[in-house]
Amino acid sequence: MTDQFAWLDRREYPFESKYFNFNNHRIHYIDEGVGEILLFVHGTPSWSFDFRKVILNLKKYFRCIAIDHIGFGLSDKPEKYDYSTKKHSEALEKFILDNNLKDINLVVHDFGGPIGFQVAINHPDLFKKFIVLNSWLWSSEEDPDFQKFSKILRSPLLPFLYLYFNFSPSFLLPRSFGDHKISKSILRQYTKPFANKSQRYGALAFARSLMNDQNWFDDLWHSRAVISSEPVLFLWGMKDPLLKPKYLIQFRSGFTNSKEIHLTNSGHFPQEEEPELVSLEIERFLKI
Repeated sequence: MTDQFAWLDRREYPFESKYFNFNNHRIHYIDEGVGEILLFVHGTPSWSFDFRKVILNLKKYFRCIAIDHIGFGLSDKPEKYDYSTKKHSEALEKFILDNNLKDINLVVHDFGGPIGFQVAINHPDLFKKFIVLNSWLWSSEEDPDFQKFSKILRSPLLPFLYLYFNFSPSFLLPRSFGDHKISKSILRQYTKPFANKSQRYGALAFARSLMNDQNWFDDLWHSRAVISSEPVLFLWGMKDPLLKPKYLIQFRSGFTNSKEIHLTNSGHFPQEEEPELVSLEIERFLKI
């Protein structure tokens, strides 16, 4: 690994880095283990690092693949790029098709939900089961909590906070945890990928997506019929201050073949907060 990633703790993240080209930019990913495919799709402001402990536990039984969206983790972070959520979904789709991935068990978190489910809706024949950790798949425009939060999203200070203060990983992420707080050393693995202003446009774009893409999220919800009867496991951090349990109730209403695990001590990042329990429940679900 070059000095560009000198901050990376390889004891925490002991994986071989691989790269995939998309529109002349490099997408970083890891591909560990053998067996049925588990494809992990992260949200913001994270990267494949947040699934590391789950992957270490499950690669004994499954082929675990996890990408970093462009603008995140060890992927390229061009200053000028279409960082829209739809473009991330297009990149994931090309990754899946070009690598001939089939019989995929999809694991999504946060923005990984709409990104991953869009591909599954487009190619339902490529997917077997779904595991969802604290995510969503519909418009939130009528949600009172979102309406309050949207005032922050509309603030002219938002780009300044994201670009100059690394606001999302430095402030929002640690405050989204439940009882198991993130340590300073692990938090560093989330802040350092966004080392300077020019590397923070991906995270800013996800914040803007919450204002700009609500119609697209709504379209996804109303297109779910092609996958709505497939097996789904919801692993939900019940102390999530961002995506509260009412989001789980909404998900449940739209998927008829689902199982729920309520993680009463976890917040927004169950895979980081309680990785052993998350790993165990995923293993049980896939071996049914």
